[in-house]
Amino acid sequence: MNATDMRGKSPVELRQELTSLLREAFNLRMQKVTGQLARPHQFKRIRRDIARIKTVLTEQAKAGNAA
Repeated sequence: MNATDMRGKSPVELRQELTSLLREAFNLRMQKVTGQLARPHQFKRIRRDIARIKTVLTEQAKAGNAA
């Protein structure tokens, strides 16, 4: 998901997406520990998506305070 798609969503939707990504990151870490991780490249994608969501949430918060 790219940032332009995320900017169109509401903060509530972004927080829900963030929660699901954090849960997915946790599950991937558990799979890594138990040796069942099939797709290690998913770590990078999830980490970056989490950062994008946090960035958009911060931008929206600042825009709300400035308005």
